Amino acid sequence: MKTIQVLLLLFVLLSCRTNKNNELNSIQKIEVFDPEMLTIVDTSSAIEVLADGFSWSEGPLWLKSENMLIFTDVPENKIYSWDEKNGKKLYLYPSGFTINDTRGGTEGANGLALNANNELILCQHGNRVVAKMLTALSSPKDSFQFLAQQFNGKKFNSPNDLHIAKNGDIYFTDPPYGLPGQDQDSIKELGFNGVYKLTKEGVVSLIDSTLTRPNGIALSPDEKILYVANSDPEKAIWMKYQFDQNKNIISSAVFADKTSMVATQKGLPDGMKISSKGYIFATGPRGVLVFSPDGRHLGTFNTGYATANCALDHDESYLYMTAHNYLMRVKLR
Repeated sequence: MKTIQVLLLLFVLLSCRTNKNNELNSIQKIEVFDPEMLTIVDTSSAIEVLADGFSWSEGPLWLKSENMLIFTDVPENKIYSWDEKNGKKLYLYPSGFTINDTRGGTEGANGLALNANNELILCQHGNRVVAKMLTALSSPKDSFQFLAQQFNGKKFNSPNDLHIAKNGDIYFTDPPYGLPGQDQDSIKELGFNGVYKLTKEGVVSLIDSTLTRPNGIALSPDEKILYVANSDPEKAIWMKYQFDQNKNIISSAVFADKTSMVATQKGLPDGMKISSKGYIFATGPRGVLVFSPDGRHLGTFNTGYATANCALDHDESYLYMTAHNYLMRVKLR
């Protein structure tokens, strides 16, 4: 009798998982708005669900040396890894809320990046810092050096996402998402939500203090343009900042505006990655939006869920996407 009950339970669990996968497959699709999108992806490619069970998946980063992806679960204060052989595994805990400080937040790491020395750099919500993991990628431990903790003597809100330039400068955003009360939280010390540059010498400079919710950030391949997402439902935009040869900003403008989509579609401008050809893969309403460098919206990877971030692997053959409590991917051309 017990054997029959176990088999019935397994059948129910498998049926539920199959039904869930069928439900996901029915709402996921690749949308093409410009023929150039067909040079990036074959529309017959499937959006695969690789793992699930997260509270809010974020910060995907491909580790070429380890041949695997790592990504954060921000509310759970964890980093997971995923590879073809082992699937989902816990990679690091705690990830970004490691100090006992009444002025801290409550969540773990968010955006992740690698520096030129193949060291992991993290935006840590709870610690309210940009940090470097002090152990090798192959043996992760919660041992960190804080690279940036404050601006003008005031603690950051909750560093969110980052991009590391070829010369080692770190560009990062600092919205209030890691603070329990966000902008109204009593522990918020800065009167704005900023976009910053951290030099390899440790100097922090403010790039923009006017965005309400600065979030995803990325440099163009030639590093002449900085893109920043603003995850505000009332101003769901991506900004573009033009640099001169000395890395000074000479102009800024709205690169794309999808505010009109927010009321009816899941997701906001969030994380982004830029391919070697300059295509911008930007999470936003409906999933991951693909823009050409001249601002044309070529198409969308519609995940069916609010999608937080994305990452390309080392040869840009796959796009990985963190969508709510899922990890997904799609094969590119």
